[in-house]
Amino acid sequence: MNRKTTFIILLTVLMIASSCKSHYEVASVQRTRILVDSRYDAKPDAAAAEFLKPYKHVVDSIMGPVVGRSARYMTTQHPEGTLSNLLADIMVWAAKDYQEKPDFGVYNMGGVRADLPKGDVTYGDVLDVAPFENKIAFITLSGDDVLELFQQMARVMGEGVSHSVRMVISKDGKLLDATINGQPIDRQKGYRIATIDYLLGGTDKMEAFKKGRDINSPQETANNSRFIIMNYFREMTKQGKEVDSQIEGRVTIAGEALNNK
Repeated sequence: MNRKTTFIILLTVLMIASSCKSHYEVASVQRTRILVDSRYDAKPDAAAAEFLKPYKHVVDSIMGPVVGRSARYMTTQHPEGTLSNLLADIMVWAAKDYQEKPDFGVYNMGGVRADLPKGDVTYGDVLDVAPFENKIAFITLSGDDVLELFQQMARVMGEGVSHSVRMVISKDGKLLDATINGQPIDRQKGYRIATIDYLLGGTDKMEAFKKGRDINSPQETANNSRFIIMNYFREMTKQGKEVDSQIEGRVTIAGEALNNK
């Protein structure tokens, strides 16, 4: 079942539920897992389609507006993916609006829940990519803690990092080398990082973030990562550009060639 159909069904159920008045109370709850996939699109139910038809325009108006264009199909993959690269770069790009100058950006691959299509990118596409209520955040880590963070990334064979980062990891998940802006990491220096607030508590095995200081984590809805992503696409559109991202060796496995897919 595609995203629009699922959204229509949920919207319909909510509308019906909100219009019903009763004094019934829930006595018990049971659950079961139903796999909803493309099989349900092969033979659409005519009666269901007709029932949902009045609500379709509501979904289209919400999910359908185009926010920009993508030059290629983008995805996440270890050790480095085009989409995870892009999202980390976007966090750095957005920093100017928060009077921040980060040294690098981090975006966890586990928080990316869909690939990005080539061509027109809609509000719904971005919502698929970033469906959670994660907000942009800025944090300072010492050089020692940055090395610890990169070691933790190496153990899971890579995460989304911005253009300034270069990491080399071993096939068994050990950090072999790391630089920022072409320079070795200074253990005594403080490094400013653009990321999402979800990671500040050390989630997704990036526990080094718990040692951070000088946190700037605005919680207003406008700071949600999906809106920042949309703003980036709109800005590129104003400049007459398609959004692009490539595999460029930000995170590499020693002895292996880059996977440019």
